[in-house]
Amino acid sequence: MPRFAANLSMMFTELPFLDRFAAAKAAGFEAVEFLFPYDFSASDIARRLRDNGLKQVLFNAPPGDWANGERGCAALPGRTQEFRDGIAKALDYAAALECPRIHVMAGLKPAGVASDTLTATYGANLAWAAEAANKLGIKPVIEPINHRDIPGFFLNTTDQAAAIINAIGPEKVGMQFDLYHCQITEGDIVKRVEKHLPLIAHMQVADNPGRNEPGTGEVNWPFVFGRIDALGFRGWIGCEYRPAGETVAGLSWFSPYKQA
Repeated sequence: MPRFAANLSMMFTELPFLDRFAAAKAAGFEAVEFLFPYDFSASDIARRLRDNGLKQVLFNAPPGDWANGERGCAALPGRTQEFRDGIAKALDYAAALECPRIHVMAGLKPAGVASDTLTATYGANLAWAAEAANKLGIKPVIEPINHRDIPGFFLNTTDQAAAIINAIGPEKVGMQFDLYHCQITEGDIVKRVEKHLPLIAHMQVADNPGRNEPGTGEVNWPFVFGRIDALGFRGWIGCEYRPAGETVAGLSWFSPYKQA
């Protein structure tokens, strides 16, 4: 059965962030993910995880100047030290939260910089991050993101991500396969899961259009989730969607998948 993790940056936003852990547990989730933990101490988050019997399964490494539109710096030349400092900070949190995955965002393509230069920078930075993370039993993941939600993002397709992962080593870096982004950019999501399954370390889900909960858009989710299960994927699927209304009211799709 697929295993779903509540994304606390997008779900249960009716509550303050630290109160969302208990709400996720009450709704039947056994694991959580979120974008960034850095506004809170690792000890405070760890306490919420422990008190509610939850697993932390993913969060993002520092993305650069998020408030001013940056979306990572892993592929950006001239930002190596900032990137390494961010990874070190993320690994400190990951160790404290016993989190096995960190998402490393590529960043926006700068004007006038060749794609080959960005790819080389991205590969070198990811290789360094993987070496540091793997020593702690943590696997960095990279996520193709569609151009509609983040125009100009460097990493767009699952094939592009697969080429980078294979160049570094699938045992070192994994794919964060977001079915919402894939549906927009590439479509044919089940076939793409089948193709890249050996590289996929984490999945995320939202319906399209709207990026709301499964069942609100065009995708046949019972078929998709059934196929993912039949393929043997045993990682976590993060619910990175914006509830169309109140979070709990929109969880009817989740009822068949609650852990026994």
